Amino acid sequence: MDSVLFHVFVYLVAAVISVPLAKRLGLGSVLGYLIAGALIGPGALNLVGDHTGSVMHFAEFGVVMMLFLVGLELQPSRLWAMRVQLLGLGGLQLLGTTAVVAGVGCALGLGLRVPVAAGVILAMSSTAIVLQSLQERSQLKTPGGEAAFSVLLFQDIAVIPILALLPLLAIDKSSPVAATGIGLLPRWQQAAFILLGVAAVIFIGRQLVNPLLRIIARTGLRELFTAGALLLVVGISLLMQQVGLSAALGTFLAGVVLANSEYRHELEADIEPFKGLLLGLFFISVGAGIDFSLIRSDPGLIAGLVLGLLVLKFLVLLVLGRLFGLPAPERFLFSFALAQGGEFAFVLLGFVVDHRVLTDAQASPLVAAVALSMAVTPLLFVINERFVQPRFTRPGPVSREPDAIDTADQDNPVIIAGFGRFGHIVGRLLRANHIGTTVLDLDAEQVEIVRQLGIKVYYGDATRLDLLHAAGAARARAIVIAIDDEKKSVDLAITVQKHFPNLRIFTRAVGRVHAYEFQKLGLRGIYRETVGTSLDLGVDLMESLGVARPQAERAARIFKEHDEKSVRELAQYWEDDDAYFKNARLHIEAFERMFASDATPAPEKKDS
Repeated sequence: MDSVLFHVFVYLVAAVISVPLAKRLGLGSVLGYLIAGALIGPGALNLVGDHTGSVMHFAEFGVVMMLFLVGLELQPSRLWAMRVQLLGLGGLQLLGTTAVVAGVGCALGLGLRVPVAAGVILAMSSTAIVLQSLQERSQLKTPGGEAAFSVLLFQDIAVIPILALLPLLAIDKSSPVAATGIGLLPRWQQAAFILLGVAAVIFIGRQLVNPLLRIIARTGLRELFTAGALLLVVGISLLMQQVGLSAALGTFLAGVVLANSEYRHELEADIEPFKGLLLGLFFISVGAGIDFSLIRSDPGLIAGLVLGLLVLKFLVLLVLGRLFGLPAPERFLFSFALAQGGEFAFVLLGFVVDHRVLTDAQASPLVAAVALSMAVTPLLFVINERFVQPRFTRPGPVSREPDAIDTADQDNPVIIAGFGRFGHIVGRLLRANHIGTTVLDLDAEQVEIVRQLGIKVYYGDATRLDLLHAAGAARARAIVIAIDDEKKSVDLAITVQKHFPNLRIFTRAVGRVHAYEFQKLGLRGIYRETVGTSLDLGVDLMESLGVARPQAERAARIFKEHDEKSVRELAQYWEDDDAYFKNARLHIEAFERMFASDATPAPEKKDS
């Protein structure tokens, strides 16, 4: 059968069967997809024939979407803070890997041209597999995960100059491959078009996208917003391809520009399902594209290439991780994550064959080695988790399924998410006044301690939509967000706003910046955890210094009102340093002038 519908059916069946089995074995979804592709590809059951190449081109759009979503999580200030790792670590990884591979090739008598070209190509790592694996394991924001991301981003940027330099290694420079598009233009015009393309992405993201999304949002049609999000990603991808840049790099830049957008969370929610589906298709295509006939014809050569690639890159990465001060556990995570070849290696290998830098006979084994190295990457993550990381960390509490919530507690008017130092005071106050609460906490040890005090607490992650439903969020009247993790608390507020508009949100903010995050969501019940205690201490201190108690309490009350007002008004500026500090100074000066006209008398100093 050769119909498109049949091939779609085969891909879906392979994914649905293989991925759950792989995850059940602790191997992760990526390896499940790769195994599924290998089984249905030409090298095994041959259910998809020779269509894997065309499917791969379509599926690569999943990588584009993934980098757009990663960009949405990175504000420009955070990207600037990563500049040392991005340029230093990324640049040294590319140069170091190229030098080591070229050195080994020269030692084997392969000359200089072929080893240098191979070294540059094999220095690339798999953005799709690495980021997906890190995200699945919640390791993307660890030091090792951020270092890996910096290197991957540098590699994506470096592809452009690499494509310009590799033809210099060609065997025969007299008959270059015909250029197309902007490749027909002089070099300076090509550079100008690239700069114009980047400027266009920044301009569109800053000036046009938000107004357009605002107009779409007013229609109230969720599917139209989804179409708008896809239009944004596809449009920027086309623009980047026209100016000769990577579509993935362009959409990443667009994501960074939109990281402060009011519609960031809606964009993430709408694109995420498409990204997951297309990435799965991409991984299946990689598995199906492995040339098993070439492997069978010379297994020793292919095994040596794969093992050599993994070992050499691992050692280079390990040295660089140490040089840049990564702790040992993070250093091994970083090294295991990036030891494979990458998607761009396929592009570069095709490019160097077309430009007569390598012959088909030289490139084909490298293609197979890169594909196999990508296929074993999930196994490297497993090796790191099961055999390497336990040497550096003490075993923590065993993860467990969330507790089942009693039917009687599903009708409580209040849900409390987080029962630590803040949440338990609120809970005890409500309990003492006979107001029913359903308490959720993700700290298993804390749950057991509180239960010994006779207080009912359920173990579970309150950010999970299914758990909120089980806790009776659809019928409750209010939710108290007292989670220690600042990002998770903001994510929970977004989830509640979107799925349970009936719930009034009361939330603890760790500090002013955390309060600004909630302020951007339009919340009103925001309580900074240290304000009340600090003011209580200030009142007692002033009284001990001779200030009358009513005067001290009035001063604290005025201070709190002014401070809360400043939090509301400064929230709009906090991501713009110049505007924020300028307006903050104005607030402080106004506050001091107000107190100067109605000041609490300072206590007289006592003679010593």
